[in-house]
Amino acid sequence: MKKNLIVSLACVAALLSATAVIAMPDKAAPPTAGATEPADETLSGKILQTMDSGGYTYIHLQKKNGDKIWVAVTATPVTVGSQITFKGGMEMANFESKTLKRTFNKIVFADGVISAPTAKGKEVDPASGKGASLGSKAAVSSKDTKISVPKAAGANAYTVKEVFANSAKLNKKKVVISGKVVKVSAQIMGKNWIHIQDGTGTSAAGNHNLVCTSTEMADVDDVVTITGTLAKDKDFGGGYKYVVIIEDSTIKK
Repeated sequence: MKKNLIVSLACVAALLSATAVIAMPDKAAPPTAGATEPADETLSGKILQTMDSGGYTYIHLQKKNGDKIWVAVTATPVTVGSQITFKGGMEMANFESKTLKRTFNKIVFADGVISAPTAKGKEVDPASGKGASLGSKAAVSSKDTKISVPKAAGANAYTVKEVFANSAKLNKKKVVISGKVVKVSAQIMGKNWIHIQDGTGTSAAGNHNLVCTSTEMADVDDVVTITGTLAKDKDFGGGYKYVVIIEDSTIKK
């Protein structure tokens, strides 16, 4: 009797051990906490924002119906503004990326990329996400005529146009500017490159689009107030020169 009991307990222990091994997730798989239902079979749209971290590329995607969603895929070179199609995957809620120090309300871990623009080997401007020319000229986004953001209040407040017009006297000084985010290039040279417009300035004069660098993050279409140090004729080397750029920015939404 005693011997049979010992054998039975050993069998139960072995069964539990095997079950635990089967339940252990693959180390290479994305975290599954907060997983909901499988996403659509494919996801297509325009890339609004992208960042690489922890072996994954995180992409803010605008679908054809206008809806926006975050998609994560194994590290893949992509270009802001281009169209892309993903295989479906698992949708997760309240996913926390420890490497990005950010929580995504909803994100899809796609099973791969079906189609994406091929790289042409051109040098990429960190602020524009596009090839060809470098610095301020490449960084300028076309003017969105629908944007009209009131000037920030308080000391050192300027419009985008005023920042360009007064860049000589404002060089190396703190400035405050409000605007709408029109483009973001994340984690390039250790910084996030955020473009804002407030409706002032013109495309012809090139004084309507302001590039700001920050360790903080904003999303396209956010209306923000930027506080940072203005740099005039900033040269990062390698042809990356900016007539005006705001550095070490803090972002208030």
